[in-house]
Amino acid sequence: MDRDVAGSEENRDERGSGRDETEQERLDRNLAELLQELRVALPGVQVLFAFLLAVPFQQGFEKITSFQKGAYFGTLICTAISAVMLISPTAYHRLTFRYQQKRKLVFYSNRFSIIGLGFLALAMTGAIMLITDYLFGSTATILMTLATVLVFGLFWFGLPLQRRLSLSAGQEPLGKPEGD
Repeated sequence: MDRDVAGSEENRDERGSGRDETEQERLDRNLAELLQELRVALPGVQVLFAFLLAVPFQQGFEKITSFQKGAYFGTLICTAISAVMLISPTAYHRLTFRYQQKRKLVFYSNRFSIIGLGFLALAMTGAIMLITDYLFGSTATILMTLATVLVFGLFWFGLPLQRRLSLSAGQEPLGKPEGD
């Protein structure tokens, strides 16, 4: 057998990913998939953040209740944290560029993205809560906030976590950086 072919076959992923790829190819694919997912999430964060930054300068903002002010500020902070976490993979990549850190980049960027999505769910829930309270009052606010939490909880976290837990107990996630 050709030496290069044998060497590349030895480097193929042995964990049963179902793909015929080396670890570097898998890391490249994982990073590309992650970046594509961030391209979906980031515009939502940007629009929400822009909206929240403009709200205090609108007429009538000074007339909101202390609950609404607290909800507004909490939502603003959740949106900012979400933006930080979802943009962090870019900063991490730029600062570690050419230092052969792709394995850690993919690992940490996955964590940053999950945290960012969690804060985005909180921020969007807060925005819905704030607007509902402003327009309709307490009962509608409680109902809509609970419904929003349930929808985000189910589709963003519940279903994916249920699937993850249904995987075989001994299966390790692919791509965990060595030494962590």
